[in-house]
Amino acid sequence: MDLLFLVGMGVALGFIGGKISNKLKLPAVTGYIIIGVFLGSSFFNILDLNTLNRIGIITDLALGIIAFVIGNELRLSILKKMGKIIITILFFESIATFVLVTIGVYLLTRNMALSLILGSLGVATAPAGTFIVLDEYKAKGPVTNTLLAIVSLDDSLAIVIFSFAAAFAKHLVNIDIEEKTTFLSNLQQPLIEIGGAIVLGLILGIVVSYIAKKLHNKRELLVIALAAILICTGLSNVLHFSSILANMVLGMVISNLFLFAGKRIFETIYDITLPVYIAFFVLAGAHLQIGLLPKMGLLGLVYILTRSLAKIGGASLGASLSKAEPNIRKYLGFGLFTQAGVAVGLAMIVAREFGFCEEIAVITINTITATTIILEIIGPIGVKYVITKSGERGKAK
Repeated sequence: MDLLFLVGMGVALGFIGGKISNKLKLPAVTGYIIIGVFLGSSFFNILDLNTLNRIGIITDLALGIIAFVIGNELRLSILKKMGKIIITILFFESIATFVLVTIGVYLLTRNMALSLILGSLGVATAPAGTFIVLDEYKAKGPVTNTLLAIVSLDDSLAIVIFSFAAAFAKHLVNIDIEEKTTFLSNLQQPLIEIGGAIVLGLILGIVVSYIAKKLHNKRELLVIALAAILICTGLSNVLHFSSILANMVLGMVISNLFLFAGKRIFETIYDITLPVYIAFFVLAGAHLQIGLLPKMGLLGLVYILTRSLAKIGGASLGASLSKAEPNIRKYLGFGLFTQAGVAVGLAMIVAREFGFCEEIAVITINTITATTIILEIIGPIGVKYVITKSGERGKAK
């Protein structure tokens, strides 16, 4: 079938799936992924693996937009107000998640490369699902503010951790297949990816902000914003930089250097994100191979349990060390279960970059996609529990 027809059909069916999911009191993203599962090779095979590879540009665009929006949340003025409490909690819950998931997966599989990758992906959370629940229940207060800050920053830290973990994983895989590479040569690549991405994002961010200051038409701003994301993503792919990190820096530069122009740019981007996000999650669901799930059922369980325990324990430890108020120490970790955009996107990058090691590529995309469906059901329930127990539900007017 024609690729544009397939993408259009995926978006339309995904939208319907999201509406049905909402009717069932579940996040829309769950519906998008489930529709993708049915369209993929596990059921109707409309979106087979060959087709998914041919329309990978959709994934690149969606990841660019997601990273761009995350960058908008990283305003220095907000980070300064957060203080040491936010930074301490963020550090401990992220590192605890990476370490505990890595150890848990390794004890089960004895595959360190796979363990490092899943450990780094476990760090990412899903801000969108958290925002929706907090808005629905009109939550307001210190726990709510801290939760919003953590889920906004989690993904940026996950991207950095993943870049290094993936490099270590490639080194280990190369040793197994007896390729002559050194540890330092494998470490050099992520340093180039991260450094190059930061420089690229900085340069494009300054240029775009300067142009945006001179524009007032909303449609013209949308053109500039989309062009910047596409250029940033394209150049990153050509130069082998981290495209998701480059777009995050691009968004961060715009929101910090030119506050008013940045605000107008992000308002225009939000207007077009929904269909791109739907296509992205439908494609992610299509990668799931149901037939392999029984083999990795225990792996998925270990991943969810170790990730959840680490989020709760790490957040509580960080809150205690930074002397945060009791409600933050007790309940914050229960609001960090959600997993969606960045985790799925990074898993799709693994599926592409580790094509030479099918075991890692297939297990990663299947584990993350399957657990995302479960965590997008559990996550919002956890957020509701946090704001209810902390007494912040219904406090916003």
